[in-house]
Amino acid sequence: MDFVVVRDGRPWFLVEAKYGDDTISPALNLYRDQLDAPFAFQVVLEADFVKADCFVPRPQPLVVPARTLLSQLL
Repeated sequence: MDFVVVRDGRPWFLVEAKYGDDTISPALNLYRDQLDAPFAFQVVLEADFVKADCFVPRPQPLVVPARTLLSQLL
């Protein structure tokens, strides 16, 4: 786990950062369950922007291009 973003004192989302690997890290699921974070992302630097809402609740972590996730944090 590379980052945990906290909102109102609770884990909001988890980030596993990768250069190009789009295979979900098993640790991401483990930490998401342990921390009860609503969102978990495997962020891939070398992936093209995709127009998608990263913050739609999902049962599993999401592989997302870094450009996409970062554009939604503004």
